[in-house]
Amino acid sequence: MNSPTLRRLLDTTRQVSENVIRRYAEQDDVEARWPAESMRALADAGLMGLHVPTDLGGHGQGLSALAAVSQEIARFHPSAALCYAMHCVGTAVIAARATPQQRDRYLVPIARGEHVTSLALSEPGTGVHFYLPETTLQPQPGGYLLNGTKSFVTSGGHANSYVVSTVAANSPGNQDPGAFSAVVLDAATAGLDWGAQWTGFGMRANSSRTLELRNVAIGQDQLLGEEGDQLWYMFEVVTPYFLVAMAGTYAGIATACFEIARAHLGNRRHSHTGELLGAAPVLAYELGRLWTTTEATRQLVLAAAARADAGEPDALAGVLACKIAAAEAAVEVANEAMTLGGGRAYAANSAVARMLRDARAGHVMAPSTHVLRTWLGRALLGLPLLG
Repeated sequence: MNSPTLRRLLDTTRQVSENVIRRYAEQDDVEARWPAESMRALADAGLMGLHVPTDLGGHGQGLSALAAVSQEIARFHPSAALCYAMHCVGTAVIAARATPQQRDRYLVPIARGEHVTSLALSEPGTGVHFYLPETTLQPQPGGYLLNGTKSFVTSGGHANSYVVSTVAANSPGNQDPGAFSAVVLDAATAGLDWGAQWTGFGMRANSSRTLELRNVAIGQDQLLGEEGDQLWYMFEVVTPYFLVAMAGTYAGIATACFEIARAHLGNRRHSHTGELLGAAPVLAYELGRLWTTTEATRQLVLAAAARADAGEPDALAGVLACKIAAAEAAVEVANEAMTLGGGRAYAANSAVARMLRDARAGHVMAPSTHVLRTWLGRALLGLPLLG
């Protein structure tokens, strides 16, 4: 956080979040409405090109910036943070091995705030094993033909492009992770069929929809890297950026809920005694415990991102652990903040109620907490993640 550029970006994010994004959080949740105003505000503030190289007009930032910025947005609007985070991960994937044409077609408009991208990786058949796509990529003159189904596509129907994982061309049915490919798909391409609107328990504004790909024709220039590169993309780009983005988002939820609980205990007094609510020993104890959980999680997320940016050899364990810790902290702190907030926090669609619903998604989103714990254990033993 010592970089002047990163401090400036974080200050900008804080201003946009406090002055614009927070105003739409409740309405977007109630209506399960994609956070258009929030994404527009982030674009107008020049934040969409977080991972676009500086020579293309972006900020050229890494995981540390993603962790810090996503936390700040999530304190006010977790669904907007999720949409922004998935845009950032998609941008990082495109930028990793972008051709000159892909740089001009995608990265330059992203840096200008004119283009939103997202990920289309998960599939109904393979579930949390998001690195095992079944969507096919068949060669045809001038490009490829895609067929398959993608599930839980964030910003589904609203983004301008989607990073899609597929089985490599000429290898249908091959379940070797090294044989898979990645492409970038324009939203206006013929053959995209979006499923029903998202009506989730939480993260209700992220438009997480199913996408049917039916004989979708794309050009050769929409292949990312080389055929069969997906394993590299998955574990060198997608996994670290995705996990840090999600960890930042859920750490932001925990931070927001702690702040709500502290404000309640620090401002409410009993009418019959005049005593501050937080003066009760058990409540002060609980607040201290929640601060410890929240702050430890925040610091783990930031440290894991910094170590990964620095290329430290043992950075993987921290990246895996930070989403586990953030998902657990978000649920725990949100749940306890509701207890400390009493009837006011328990009111329908209160800020804490929304945050608690949003927090629960942290354990479910692939790779789920169970999968990550297994990967973490294998990483600590020096074993391949995919045993």
